[in-house]
Amino acid sequence: MHVKHLSLANFRNHASAEVALQPGLNLFIGENGNGKTNIVEAIGFLSTLNSHRVVGYEALIARDQNSSVIRALAHNEGRDVLVEFELHKGLPNRARINKSNVARTRDVIGTIPSVTFAPEDIELVKGQPGDRRKFIDELLVQLSPRFAGVISDYERVLKQRNTLLRTAKQTGAKGTALATLDAWDDQLVKFGAELSAARVDLAAKITPALREAYRSISNQDQTVSITIKSTLVSALSFDDADADLAELSDADYEAIAQQFRDKLAEVRPKELERGITLIGPHRDDLVLTLNEMPAKSHASSGEIWSYAIALRLASLALIRESSHIGDPVLILDDVFATLDAGRRDRLANLVASNEQVLITAAVAEDVPSSLKAKVFQVKKGGEIDG
Repeated sequence: MHVKHLSLANFRNHASAEVALQPGLNLFIGENGNGKTNIVEAIGFLSTLNSHRVVGYEALIARDQNSSVIRALAHNEGRDVLVEFELHKGLPNRARINKSNVARTRDVIGTIPSVTFAPEDIELVKGQPGDRRKFIDELLVQLSPRFAGVISDYERVLKQRNTLLRTAKQTGAKGTALATLDAWDDQLVKFGAELSAARVDLAAKITPALREAYRSISNQDQTVSITIKSTLVSALSFDDADADLAELSDADYEAIAQQFRDKLAEVRPKELERGITLIGPHRDDLVLTLNEMPAKSHASSGEIWSYAIALRLASLALIRESSHIGDPVLILDDVFATLDAGRRDRLANLVASNEQVLITAAVAEDVPSSLKAKVFQVKKGGEIDG
């Protein structure tokens, strides 16, 4: 899979941009603020409907504009596919595939798979649980796009249930007045158990690829692993926000659903007291270990960088294995300047054979000379030469 042509209208600082890309290596050079990252961000957005830089999508629309358009023509095995996405402020977004409207915008996910590695990815290792939940959920959606609906449904139910819990706290509702809460519990369990089971399964699947990627990028033989730590199987101390969570290792949906129901019954008094949902996949963590110790607290700076890169390379391998449309597009956003010489050269060797790689850098010297790429100069105001 590779993107042949990208068109942008009112996207970030690009009032209008037309970029003809090639298979293999494409390098965008430009000073910070010129808009080189905005170009690759647009392609990444089409893959997951999320930005690797901001939460939400309205920041992607150019200042003083009400809408933006991303249009990408991709190619795989002799066939072209055109994906168009319109972002709107205050109105529903719209999407088309090969000029035909899709029923839901999330139906474009999976059409142009991609993996993005950016300096912000260091937070996958040393940051908050939400960073890691976003990572595994975005990968899950790329591998199985229907999970975009599962996650959306879970978040919708969670929001409604929290509203009911806050109301019950304020009014002191009891007994039959809480009957509606039982219905929301059923929905929370339905979608939450499916999401939790999928996360556990994916953590197990990605671990072998992660180990291989870590060895390749670090040039060291260390043991890495991923586990899901969950509120569903933990003896929680709700007065301690950093209380240790226990590992959820069984990916069986029915078993997880029963654990979820039992735990909801156990914590209901606390939830009514606090007016918020205290358990579920929205509070879980993806724990990364290095030599059987938490990488967040025990890894060196270099090891953290190796781990972050390995997570993305493992994602690339997993998507490639499961995809029927070839390699995902690999995006390396301003990362070579942040790496030491050894990791920089090893990363270059590992990615050079991917069907398409999009690289951004402030200066060409940041990128290893072994990577022979088509070069685009991104000038002030978003003008692109190349």
